[in-house]
Amino acid sequence: MRRQYISKIIGILLIFLGFSMIFPLLCSLLYQDGTLMAYLISMAITIFSGSALYMVARRTRIEYISPREGMAIVALSWTLIGLFGALPFYFGDACPAFTDAFFESVSGFTTTGSSILTNIEGVSKSLLFWRSLIQWLGGMGIIVLSLAILPFLGVGGMQLFKAEVPSPVPDKLSPRLTDSAKILWYVYILISVLQVILLLFGGMSFYDSLCHTLTTMPTGGFSTKNSSVSHYNSAYIDYVIVIFMILAGINFSLHYQMLRGKTLIFWRDSECRFFLLLCLGCSIIIAFNIYGSVYDTAGKAFQYASFQVVSLITTTGYATADYEQWPGLSQILLFICMFIGASAGSTGGGMKCARIMVAFKYCYRELFSLVHPRSVSQIKMNGAVVPFHVVRSIMGFLALYIGIFIICSILVAAMGTDMITAFSAVAACIGNIGPGFGDVGPVDNFSAMPAATKWLLSWCMLLGRLEIYTVIILFVPEFWKK
Repeated sequence: MRRQYISKIIGILLIFLGFSMIFPLLCSLLYQDGTLMAYLISMAITIFSGSALYMVARRTRIEYISPREGMAIVALSWTLIGLFGALPFYFGDACPAFTDAFFESVSGFTTTGSSILTNIEGVSKSLLFWRSLIQWLGGMGIIVLSLAILPFLGVGGMQLFKAEVPSPVPDKLSPRLTDSAKILWYVYILISVLQVILLLFGGMSFYDSLCHTLTTMPTGGFSTKNSSVSHYNSAYIDYVIVIFMILAGINFSLHYQMLRGKTLIFWRDSECRFFLLLCLGCSIIIAFNIYGSVYDTAGKAFQYASFQVVSLITTTGYATADYEQWPGLSQILLFICMFIGASAGSTGGGMKCARIMVAFKYCYRELFSLVHPRSVSQIKMNGAVVPFHVVRSIMGFLALYIGIFIICSILVAAMGTDMITAFSAVAACIGNIGPGFGDVGPVDNFSAMPAATKWLLSWCMLLGRLEIYTVIILFVPEFWKK
């Protein structure tokens, strides 16, 4: 483990983070909201700290990065980015306690969307913009962005790419990793620009359109309004955001292939087909369940059902209704959606549809083997055999995911939280979703949680965003040995 490599790259990432604070600083100047000094102080601390880490190893030439070093760099840099990203919230007086500022920052960068802010509309516009921007940066990945604009990181970038990109098997869209990173960001920016334009047509201001786009594409869910998207009371805005949440929940490599002329690629991909049918099926079932009992018209029932389903299954976390007032069937389906998550290679969180599909196929193969013990069967996705090491990794991931969910739920409950809130809070944070049930439902937030619980849930957010292995491996003693 070469600590000088780790120090140098983390230093570069912190310097990049410090300079990214220029954007909310300009927003503060534009709106004259009184938070200018908060950004200047935050930038100075972040850039100075990054420069110090860089100077320690400035003469070290990055020749290659081992898998262990890649995981260490990603896990440590995301933790530090959460810490330094909290500074504007802390110095800007949005969060008087640093624990709250850290929670809000990690929730933003990991695109979780859980919040401790009780009066969002009372927060300065520049801080709300920073809150949205960090979700947009975290959605595709700060390290993936760095690979795109800092070519020298490409020397060992594949290890960083694997450790950060949320996918069982990261897709390389080009032989050169830096080109793959650029393609992902080009597609990301293109879809983001399109959403801003469509939201403007719906009557949103440019500021709100931009902020909601910055939190839709990363499936983050932070809003500039206390009542989230329901503030606008517009079917047009609801459906525009639903469409872009779905696009954000689809593997971004498929978007690139579609832009290159493969118009049916979404339907031909088995995971994407599963994801789309799941969204549609759950929306229809819940719409039938709430039609008549909650909403008087079928159109309204489907509008609100589809929004909540897509928001939770893509782990965006926007809300246009208090689904805790819906019938039990609807609530159970929405809770299940929180675990399934979006497609691999998307900006969504959760277990991912690809893993769920492989797990079901694995279980079916085991049952088939009991009936036909001499048969030789293989698990396939999109007509290709899934290698055994990938299947093993997926099954291990699912076991760790469920195990950590149970342990953390017990710990949260032990800190004085009721059972429903404890389970849903951990599910919302480890799945990078945002709202849950109970005291952290769609009309509540995490502000009343004890400080220790907020630190634990912040760790859960990092676990979920970095796909568990990258973070949990740091606690294995053998990882640090030569």
